[in-house]
Amino acid sequence: QVQLVESGGGLVQAGDSLRLSCAASGRTSTIFAMGWFRQAPGKEREFVAARSLIGGSTMYGDSVKGRFTIIRDNAKNMILQMNSLRPEDTALYHCSAYNSPGGVERFDVDYWGQGTQVTVSS
Repeated sequence: QVQLVESGGGLVQAGDSLRLSCAASGRTSTIFAMGWFRQAPGKEREFVAARSLIGGSTMYGDSVKGRFTIIRDNAKNMILQMNSLRPEDTALYHCSAYNSPGGVERFDVDYWGQGTQVTVSS
């Protein structure tokens, strides 16, 4: 099993930046990639970004391209750097982990974090 713990959410104003972090523990050797999804009230869960642990290949959702960046820090946490935030970015952001490349392509997540709330005021 893998456990994912998010941190870094909060309340910001439109145009601000925010940095989310996801720490993985447990059987982390099974992880191929990690990423982020988000879900706003009354809306479907939306893919945000993913990054492979080896090679660093990345994928982004269309609504965040050019504003969000997914990176891995020296402590091996998966970071979501969010710039130029908009009110429509308000959502509960969940860290995700995948055990295979096929899982990433199908958005078939193997492990989920509990989520961290991001609220962007206008």
